Amino acid sequence: MKRLVASLLALSALTLLPGCVSPPNDLDLALTRPTAARKYIVALQLPAPPAAINQLHAWQVQLRTPAGEPVTHARIRVDGGMPQHGHGLPTRPQVTQEQPVGVYRIEGMKFSMTGWWEIKLAIDGPAGADEVTFNTVVAAPAASR
Repeated sequence: MKRLVASLLALSALTLLPGCVSPPNDLDLALTRPTAARKYIVALQLPAPPAAINQLHAWQVQLRTPAGEPVTHARIRVDGGMPQHGHGLPTRPQVTQEQPVGVYRIEGMKFSMTGWWEIKLAIDGPAGADEVTFNTVVAAPAASR
């Protein structure tokens, strides 16, 4: 009986380790989506190569109107975290520059563990304030052969 209890406790502890929780099977990983009030269409461009754990990386966001016109001079605040772990991003990413045709560069992104992360963008542009959330799954690096 003591062995069974010890095994169950060990198994429970493993599920609490960072990155051990599997993301939902139906998680929407779309990289282009409308904002909550449909004021903007936002496309998130992931870094290449994929972001490594505990390393800073930059992302790009393309912001357009529903009609497809680039949105310039918007202010974008970046937030996010791990819904399954209840914590936020380990850094404070910021839009550092607006590039031509409604593209914005986000620097200071960092993931501290594998698993499901949300990237939340609060946008204040010509059509007003709106927000959008993207899901991404950070995987462990593939072992080199």
